[in-house]
Amino acid sequence: MARLDNKVVIITGGAGGIGSGMAKAMVKEGAVVTIVDVNEETGKAMEKELQVHSPKSMFLQADLMDRDNLKNIITTVVDKFGKLDVLVNNAHASKQANFEDTTQDELDLSFNTGFYPTFYLMQAAFPYLKESKGNVINFASGAGLAGHATQASYAAAKEAIRGISRVAANEWGKFGINVNMISPIAYSPGVEAWSKAQPEYYEKVKNQIPLGRFGDVEKDIGSVAVFLASEDSQYMTGQTLMSDGGSIMLR
Repeated sequence: MARLDNKVVIITGGAGGIGSGMAKAMVKEGAVVTIVDVNEETGKAMEKELQVHSPKSMFLQADLMDRDNLKNIITTVVDKFGKLDVLVNNAHASKQANFEDTTQDELDLSFNTGFYPTFYLMQAAFPYLKESKGNVINFASGAGLAGHATQASYAAAKEAIRGISRVAANEWGKFGINVNMISPIAYSPGVEAWSKAQPEYYEKVKNQIPLGRFGDVEKDIGSVAVFLASEDSQYMTGQTLMSDGGSIMLR
């Protein structure tokens, strides 16, 4: 039996990058995955790829900045599949700026695409996760943990997500719901573009990773997500798993 046999999963930002890597890893373990993304073209293409392994998996187009639509994402999936086992809050957009130059618009972008969708989707999913004794997987970042320069808006939202994840882990543990976080470094399309635009800086950053490479979105990050979605992680909650090649070693 596959590790995620018949588990119903929602992944936001699932049409590309880390989101698509997790989706591919999960369908290969038997999950029925709904990827939520604003990009229809890439979303439909990924839907076809996922359906090779999981015919019921699907793409749901949605703008996560539209808060009125967030509850509909959850109910659409539950109405179709009868349950929800795993919610993965992966989507997030931000812009870089020095701290003193960070604007309200940049803060709003980061919180409206990352923190608020995570918060409200967790609230909407709670009754169904309570029934399934399910799992929430949220995303942290080294930008917040280490305080990376030019990442004020992103770091703030990511650390806010870590805060509410720990609160939910404490409150929801009695219902059998696990809430954990992944802090990744991966060779996503954005990193690929950056490597071509600034090859020397890319090599410098890569060489500072103890394992000497950027992670693979499916094999390295997706496998951690599979673990957190499976029965293997059921005695873990409120934790931040550093899937970053050793870049940050928590103490």
